Amino acid sequence: MSRRLAREFAIQFLYSTDFNRNENTDEMLEDFYEIKKEQGKDGQQDSMKEADMKFAEEIIKGTIGKLQEIDQFIQNNTTGWTKERIAKVDLAILRLALYEILFRDDIPDSVSINEAIELAKKYSTDESGSFVNGVLGKIIREADIKVYGTNE
Repeated sequence: MSRRLAREFAIQFLYSTDFNRNENTDEMLEDFYEIKKEQGKDGQQDSMKEADMKFAEEIIKGTIGKLQEIDQFIQNNTTGWTKERIAKVDLAILRLALYEILFRDDIPDSVSINEAIELAKKYSTDESGSFVNGVLGKIIREADIKVYGTNE
């Protein structure tokens, strides 16, 4: 499994948590991985390597842990859109990308943005890639000033 596939799994999991907010995240994650392992045995998915499973779990738990802050960034940078109006798949993609951009120094912003755009193209509508790119671009410009203190 590659990091891209780990991100795909993370998006799928984050998407599902929007419908199961009161569930125990660790139990849901355990069930999710069990399903993915079974699919891998049937040849439907790439097999998960331990390091990639760890990465997926880190970004899932990190995103969930910073959800309020991430959602505030989304709300502040989507003029005319409420969080509830954004397609759930696009919201999951934005949340994951923003977690990586804002809270993971080990992942270049350009990688997070590119991965998010590709995921949006694969899992959402034709317009989603542009929408995700626009939102992330705006947040990056704002984050450079407000979060990182630079204006580069």
